[in-house]
Amino acid sequence: MDEKSGQSGVLAWLHSLRLQSDDAAVSDNEGLRERKKRHTRQQISDTATMMFLLDGFDAVRVTEIAAACGVSEKTVYNYFPTKESLVLDQKDEMIDAIERELGPDAPHASPVDAMVTIIKSKMEEFVQTAERHGLNDMALLRSFNDLVENTPSLRAAQFDMTERLSLVAARVMALRAGVDPQSPEAQIAGDALLGIWRVSYRSFIRYARPDVTPREFQRLVLEETTRAARLLDSGLWSFAMVVQGRDTREQLRLAADSSLEARAQVLRAIRQSKQAWHAAKKTMNEHDAGTHRQHATRDAFSETRRSVLEAKQSVEQAKRDILKVRDEVRQQAKGVKATSKSKKR
Repeated sequence: MDEKSGQSGVLAWLHSLRLQSDDAAVSDNEGLRERKKRHTRQQISDTATMMFLLDGFDAVRVTEIAAACGVSEKTVYNYFPTKESLVLDQKDEMIDAIERELGPDAPHASPVDAMVTIIKSKMEEFVQTAERHGLNDMALLRSFNDLVENTPSLRAAQFDMTERLSLVAARVMALRAGVDPQSPEAQIAGDALLGIWRVSYRSFIRYARPDVTPREFQRLVLEETTRAARLLDSGLWSFAMVVQGRDTREQLRLAADSSLEARAQVLRAIRQSKQAWHAAKKTMNEHDAGTHRQHATRDAFSETRRSVLEAKQSVEQAKRDILKVRDEVRQQAKGVKATSKSKKR
């Protein structure tokens, strides 16, 4: 298989995988406008990926991609905010999956099991797509990975995406546990779960060989993913024990006891963190309510003061009116008196 046909195979896989992901998200009442936008987005991403694979990421300009798709450069940026997002365009889908599997409305499964579930689902989608399109050469996947690895801006974008996903995982798990998203427990949990994804991706690339079938590929990748998840779910004490050379029965017992005590300490710390977070939120709510009451009192005082000023002004105007009427009455009285005098004469 020559290089160009191999790259075309990768494009076919990417195209079908995106199509499958998009079709899964399509509702029955999708309108013609939404369907057209979805297909345009897919066409732009597929065309860009092929051009990047053939000529290199930095050698291809966005204007060239737009011309190849028959759209304007502005249209490309309407769908993809950056050039890198033309390649790494699955971030929103991953965020949705993490929020669905780890958030407050998620099933009652451990976060580790939830992350493994996400990876298994993606792997099954991939294998079904590969089998349906006859893509049995797993080595084709290396072309896409090489594109990312050999392009500094794509590597940076991939790192930023992973960091973003880690923060999302920390946030939704903290929301579910009722603790501060910035707490060290939530932060390390988010990083650890994305560590499972990294292990899976490395296995994905390592077993991308021409002699590995899609189903065998799936088995190998998930086997290593599950091993990593098992270690994370049970705690690092077992691996640390091997690193420290503890292999006697007494040393194993001491290590297990230390692990149990460490877990108890972590649970106490999380409970304290949860209480502190609820107290902080209560204080903030009370402060907001107090601020609202202060604003309401200040507004009422201002309104009262304004009413008093208006009343005072009305009184002053009434005084002026009274003085004016008194002067008019005096003038009339003088006129009447003068008239009476002239009649007497």
